[in-house]
Amino acid sequence: MAAPTLGGGSSKGSGRWKRSSRKPMSDINVTPFVDVMLVLLIVFMVTAPLLTVGVPVDLPKAQAKTLNASEEPLVISVNATGELFLQETKVTEEQLVPRLNAITENKPDTRVYVRGDKAIDYGRVMQVMSLVNSAGYDRVALIAELPKEKK
Repeated sequence: MAAPTLGGGSSKGSGRWKRSSRKPMSDINVTPFVDVMLVLLIVFMVTAPLLTVGVPVDLPKAQAKTLNASEEPLVISVNATGELFLQETKVTEEQLVPRLNAITENKPDTRVYVRGDKAIDYGRVMQVMSLVNSAGYDRVALIAELPKEKK
């Protein structure tokens, strides 16, 4: 009997010795990559509106038009207990102006938005606005919530 030959022998039962005629695939399979990117896109689309400002403030309703700003707004929030927040950081009245100056790099033309809870006294919101205005910021605006349309 003859022994099976290594390499390209004629024996059909020795498949493990044969070399594969297929070449390795060098293309990248992009389908899983696209699936992951679409899931991430949906996650960011859902969470992006929730990342605006984290201080819970019940805003009053107003009929004004919405503002379209190209830069991220600088927001001062006054919650229902009268506490001040610069963006999401709690500050006192004494800390407010120095922190505003540090954030805006002493640019008085920076737009500053004031969000006041509707349960808070109007005088408290005006006190915060006058404090910001007296620091040299002329572009101070109030933020209100648009009313829900009745069906």
